[in-house]
Amino acid sequence: MKEIAAREAKNRFGYLLDAAQSAPVRVTRKGRAVGVMMSMQQYERLRGIAWERLTATMDALGEEASANGLTETGLETLLANES
Repeated sequence: MKEIAAREAKNRFGYLLDAAQSAPVRVTRKGRAVGVMMSMQQYERLRGIAWERLTATMDALGEEASANGLTETGLETLLANES
């Protein structure tokens, strides 16, 4: 992964944008990684993957809860007791 100091990124923002189109670029400040610049296409792909994983996890938890006898009414009762 390419790396650029924050000050250089500020001074060469056009270069940073161009570089990020082909691969993520790590931005550092005082030698410490503080961010990553990536293309919109890469961001959207990662966001989609995260959403798919969240959906799959929620589905699996719902199936497990149902298999263990949790019903909608039981869930409502549990949630009501939490407040």
